[in-house]
Amino acid sequence: MSLNFRFAVVSDLHIALPHTVWSHPSRFHMVEVSIPALELVFAHLEQQQLDFMLLPGDLTQDGEPDNHAWLQQRLAQLPFPVYVIPGNHDFETAIPGKEAIAASDFPQYYRKFGYENSQQLYYTCQVLPGLRLISLNSNYFNAQGQLIGRVDDQQMNWLQQVLAQTTEDVVLVMVHHNVIEHIPHQSRHQLGRRYMLENAPDLLQLLQEFNVQLIFTGHLHVQDVAQWQNIYEITTGSLVSYPHPYRILQFHQDDGGQNWLKIESHRVEAVPDVPELQEMSRQWIGDRSFPFMIKLLTQPPLNLPQVEAEKLAPHLRYFWADIAAGDALFEFPNFPITAQRYFAEFGAISPEGKPLLIDNNTTLKL
Repeated sequence: MSLNFRFAVVSDLHIALPHTVWSHPSRFHMVEVSIPALELVFAHLEQQQLDFMLLPGDLTQDGEPDNHAWLQQRLAQLPFPVYVIPGNHDFETAIPGKEAIAASDFPQYYRKFGYENSQQLYYTCQVLPGLRLISLNSNYFNAQGQLIGRVDDQQMNWLQQVLAQTTEDVVLVMVHHNVIEHIPHQSRHQLGRRYMLENAPDLLQLLQEFNVQLIFTGHLHVQDVAQWQNIYEITTGSLVSYPHPYRILQFHQDDGGQNWLKIESHRVEAVPDVPELQEMSRQWIGDRSFPFMIKLLTQPPLNLPQVEAEKLAPHLRYFWADIAAGDALFEFPNFPITAQRYFAEFGAISPEGKPLLIDNNTTLKL
């Protein structure tokens, strides 16, 4: 019997009830729209005959108990199963004066959404006959007490055991931090590597060994589909950042036993208090982009002088917004040749240098 199922991915919700909204002039997340945007998404998804939904972390603004409580109550009202994992914003924030749940509290809130074993931050379950989900916790506190992306040794050992015992035909892995690079040299760049798993190569090697082909992530707030050998990682942009996306996916196994994954992406175009959400949100990122573009220009590999970087940065005002939207192609003909080539690499291009527009809508042959 062929395996067919339909599911949704909504990532980085950053849910913030009005009384919890934290205002800061450089905040990138439009958390004010988190709840109305999510309600519109749920209204759409409830009409889609879904088998389940994945939420790959950053469920709340900054781990506030009230926001977790609201979300778990809202998820319980949906007509399909939901599976969650924690992101780096979901507990133990470092922001002074902010109240957040402890890491050990997280499974208690989400027992109905994957965490039947409330003693650990990762789990596995058979979602459907022939389909297994493995949900990993990538929040790791290093020796300096910093929260980084890493799947710890205990989880890696557990994962190997789970994969060795798995009998299902298809395995999906969900984890918050990126495992495959979504922007050039992400694992080595100062701005990009904090969004990556520190031990991504080890995880990829293990997944390849057991022929796991699909990873679902968030964290980077971009729409992107990346590939490493026969493994695809589908990262979904944030519901509170431009372009406010979410995905509906259809897995299909044909009569010849070939697996296919059809990806459709949707956007929240407006919410009641923000009728021009897309335009306003793009502007929001543009208004906050200058310091980051300066860093991108002055740090390796470009290493441009500050004066030259300040001249070029305004041309990159919407660079990150375009990356976040997915399927972007970049040309900056007035930039120095090295900078032109560097920024072109961020575009949706194949290894052969041709356009490869698969970030939002495509069908993958697995």
